[in-house]
Amino acid sequence: VEGEQMGNQATATRRGRKRPGSRGSDPETRRTDDHHESVRLWLRLLTCTGMIEARIRRSLMERFETTLPRFDLMAQLDRVPDGLKMSELSRRMMVTGGNVTGIVDLLEAQKLVLREPDRADRRALRVKLTAAGVREFRLMATEHERWVIEMFDELSHREKSELTRLLGKLKRHVADRQAPAA
Repeated sequence: VEGEQMGNQATATRRGRKRPGSRGSDPETRRTDDHHESVRLWLRLLTCTGMIEARIRRSLMERFETTLPRFDLMAQLDRVPDGLKMSELSRRMMVTGGNVTGIVDLLEAQKLVLREPDRADRRALRVKLTAAGVREFRLMATEHERWVIEMFDELSHREKSELTRLLGKLKRHVADRQAPAA
């Protein structure tokens, strides 16, 4: 896509039209090349995220016959050995309660999780990993980590540190802009 855009811009310039984002372009086009660069960076982040996620989804299915949402739910439960309420799982995973229920139903049928009454709130159920669930998750987590490391092995330690620093800076900036006005 980037190559196509660059080619289209070059063709437009040869035909005498101004390239979008260049000085003197109409007010509806990009104001500066920096704005264009920001959009390109955002698209690059989305593309990389999508590619990495697709690889992990495919690897989880091929190696463990499971899905990323099931892995994510088990990861949440692994962090809290006493289990979590369904509503808490839903909030942590940023999905609806119905989605969580469906995933828990499947994992429970595989004997990887169990539901038990919450001691503090008898109306609620807590979901916990079974011993088999802990073993299965830890095996998946080890492979998951290896896959991620392989995908980033083209970057040096210094490049990964710098990318982490820059993305942290961006994250803080975006979070500050989302903060409610006082």
